[in-house]
Amino acid sequence: MTEKQLLLGDHAIALGALHAGLSGVYAYPGTPSTEITEFIQMSPLAKERGVHSKWCTNEKTAMEAALGMSFVGKRALVCMKHVGMNVCADPFVNSGMTGVNGGVVVVAADDPSMHSSQDEQDSRFYGKFAMIPTIEPSTQQDAYNMIQDAFELSESLKLPVLMRIVTRLAHSRAVVEVKTEARKCNSISPAENWRDWVLLPVNARRKNDSLTALQPKLKELSNNSTLNIDCKKGSPKQGIIACGIAYNYVTENLADMPEYDILRISQYPLPTEKICAMATRCQSILVVEDGQPFVEEQLLGILPTAIKIEGRLSGALPRTGELTPDNVRKALGLSAHEHEEACELVVPRPPALCQGCGHRSVYEAINTVIREKYPDAKVFGDIGCYTLGALPPFSALSSCVDMGASITMAKGASDAGLQHAVAIIGDSTFTHSGMTGLLDAVNANAPITVVISDNLTTAMTGGQDSAGLNKYEAICLGLGVDRNHLHVVEPLPKNMEEITRIIAQEMEYRGLSVIIPRRECLQTLNRKLKQKKSAK
Repeated sequence: MTEKQLLLGDHAIALGALHAGLSGVYAYPGTPSTEITEFIQMSPLAKERGVHSKWCTNEKTAMEAALGMSFVGKRALVCMKHVGMNVCADPFVNSGMTGVNGGVVVVAADDPSMHSSQDEQDSRFYGKFAMIPTIEPSTQQDAYNMIQDAFELSESLKLPVLMRIVTRLAHSRAVVEVKTEARKCNSISPAENWRDWVLLPVNARRKNDSLTALQPKLKELSNNSTLNIDCKKGSPKQGIIACGIAYNYVTENLADMPEYDILRISQYPLPTEKICAMATRCQSILVVEDGQPFVEEQLLGILPTAIKIEGRLSGALPRTGELTPDNVRKALGLSAHEHEEACELVVPRPPALCQGCGHRSVYEAINTVIREKYPDAKVFGDIGCYTLGALPPFSALSSCVDMGASITMAKGASDAGLQHAVAIIGDSTFTHSGMTGLLDAVNANAPITVVISDNLTTAMTGGQDSAGLNKYEAICLGLGVDRNHLHVVEPLPKNMEEITRIIAQEMEYRGLSVIIPRRECLQTLNRKLKQKKSAK
């Protein structure tokens, strides 16, 4: 039995995973992947079955916990945005070596055009690097179906499977036909081949040989996969390879194409037999893929030089940013649609910290101290809503590179001789990947001032639980921060004199100090108050 539901791409993945017999989802919130885990957390089916869905401290711990669940035979889902793949790369790549017992699917949500990210990284490279199967849905229906297929594929091959999606798929809605009954969860059955999970060199060499020997089978599966579809009309001179969501942009233009020869790729490694067959029929091939030229680059090494390969590298499509139906239409050689001029009634508004946000008081205090006493000081920022302190009216940050980098960059700058280095990091980011940097600073007694701006939540991604809630002083003391140079303040206008005094005092101190401004995020506070009011 089936029914139809209107679902986000993220929700389709979550529901598909539950219907596949999921026992646990492991994730750290990151746009555009966050809604997958949130859907499972709110799902009556997940609650009924006791599906684990608590947020993890970071993506590495998420991947490792999922492997633990897999070891005892259960199915596990790991979710993250694309830059999270860098954090979990160690266990992710090694999971191709250990293999899996219960099925493991890793969802990487890429963000072309960097709507809320630092880069346009394409996670398909991770699948190729780890030598594991990768799938890439084109639609919400694909996402629902493919996540279930991915668990089956994972258990049949005894390998993890990577699913790559993009922002437009994750955050758009479509009608999806879904099952009304879910597969039962696996029973506990610990891996019998436990030596496969012990990557001592003697075992790792054997496993590396096995994984390498499996690659021809993975290619055969791709060549025969129903996810890689040929669609042909007439005998055009140009073939089109369309990957994932880009397939939609091609099909939106089919009505104006009298002839076409299209290969949709949704399962990797590349189906080389299908691609070579297209090359015998066509004089050129246009590769349409949202992200980096992952397929296009590989074709240059697969096909004869007589075949012209076009795409992002050739300039037929933009080298950066999201694809659109319009720029794909241009690459297909079709005339542009006529568009009415947009009415510019809405003035663009840059993002800004909420009025009344505690981060505002923190930046005002830091800027006051620097302006009045330490004009050569530098403030090293981190990933979170407080990163908006880099913009006017504060213009306070000198850097923002990756999760947790603020503390270690401040330490490195002080190692180089910078006299007054300040690091500002959020509460959730601190537990994600700032604690190890603080330990480095403690061990060196680095003359830096670390500000852990604690708003009691993971605010930037919607107010999820923060892993270190009410534990930050204990964590800092446990890492070795001097109690005399650990301060907790409340960032309110009435406390500005005290806060600026403490910041100035600790910036003058030639050793490590930590200041924790603590005030609840206004957005999460307002939600709590509304919930209390509605509960009455």
